[in-house]
Amino acid sequence: QVQLLESGGGLVQAGGSLRLSCAASGRAISNSAMAWFRQAPGKEREFVAAISWNGGSIDYGDSVRGRFTISRDNAKNTVSLQMNSLKPEDTAVYYCAATTRRLIWRSTQSWEFWGQGTQVTVSS
Repeated sequence: QVQLLESGGGLVQAGGSLRLSCAASGRAISNSAMAWFRQAPGKEREFVAAISWNGGSIDYGDSVRGRFTISRDNAKNTVSLQMNSLKPEDTAVYYCAATTRRLIWRSTQSWEFWGQGTQVTVSS
């Protein structure tokens, strides 16, 4: 089992930046792909970004590519999401996810472990 705890959410103006962090406990994530998803009110959970077990493969959702950057530190058992040039449409609860697989997937069904989420609100 992996427990995931997100932090770093908050309120920011459009054009600003936030950095989300996800701390894993219970087992090492060095052999696990990691991801970020988000869910806005009334919408389905959306893929944001994912990184393979060794960082060799990274994928981004179309709406965040070029603005967000995912990274991981296996020594610290953490994964981060740097969010720049934030827009009001980025407002959502952001979730960290982990899988026992090494490779990345966009489907929510491919991720076995989820954090509780952290709220990101971008004001216009």
